[in-house]
Amino acid sequence: MHSQAKLGAAAQPGRPLAALARDYVTLTKPSIILLLLITTVPAMVLATGGWPSSWLVAATLIGGVLAAGGAGAVNMYIDREVDAIMRRTRSRPIPRGSVEPRHALVFGVAMGAASGVWLALTVNLISATLAVGAFLFYTLVYSAYLKRTTVHNTVLGGAAGALPPLIGWTAATGSVGLEGVLLFLIVFYWQPPHFWALALALVDDYRAAGIPMLPVVRGERETKRQIVLYAILTAALSLIFGAVAGLNLLYLAVALAGGVGFVAFAVRVYRAPGVTATGAMFRYSTSYLAMLFASMVADRLLLG
Repeated sequence: MHSQAKLGAAAQPGRPLAALARDYVTLTKPSIILLLLITTVPAMVLATGGWPSSWLVAATLIGGVLAAGGAGAVNMYIDREVDAIMRRTRSRPIPRGSVEPRHALVFGVAMGAASGVWLALTVNLISATLAVGAFLFYTLVYSAYLKRTTVHNTVLGGAAGALPPLIGWTAATGSVGLEGVLLFLIVFYWQPPHFWALALALVDDYRAAGIPMLPVVRGERETKRQIVLYAILTAALSLIFGAVAGLNLLYLAVALAGGVGFVAFAVRVYRAPGVTATGAMFRYSTSYLAMLFASMVADRLLLG
């Protein structure tokens, strides 16, 4: 376990700039930013019925990256002691001692604030409000409270991660709309089975850190059951969305085949002993979401 002294250590003087830059990029949680890119642009394409203004896409993504990256940095500040306990996270910049906690906090808050200002000036006020709301929800509500107090942390906390497609939709249309809400719900219901597959494999870490994740509180069997239920909901919502948005056979074929695969992987996790199938579920769920949103773009641009 890393000591409190290590957690408060200053970044080593004289470190190469490239190494310091890598640490600050790590603070932004690039994997979450990738999710932002995967879900925001397709929402904008659907909302406009074609490729939107490249400037609008760039401005929206810049604001989204600032909000998501800032939230990741503040999350690492809040979770610094937990991260030092868990094997998966103890090599992060703060517990490793390569970035001072207060520097990470200032960096994250500055990015979050810049996101709101940037989006308000270059996109619209509703997108700016949603982005800042996602930043505040992820940091103050999820990271500082829900994660440590309730077994429903992953489900409720997923609201922040599900907002990027809605932000993309509002950036293109200036309003929320039913399709925007459905895109939000697809990602919202996708996140729990995606993350619980990982949490099952890390249950000992979460137990040691005192985090009430579903596998810790309700056990392996119940977690696997919930994975199946949420996978079914996600697949169903993807098909409902296709009908509401008036998408064509290309999207519907991908949504149906991908959704069946998602449910099949979830059932495999449920039936397999221990955590033997969780890694495959985690990897497939990422590919499934990417394929689903990519098919929305292809369907709209190619078939109209």
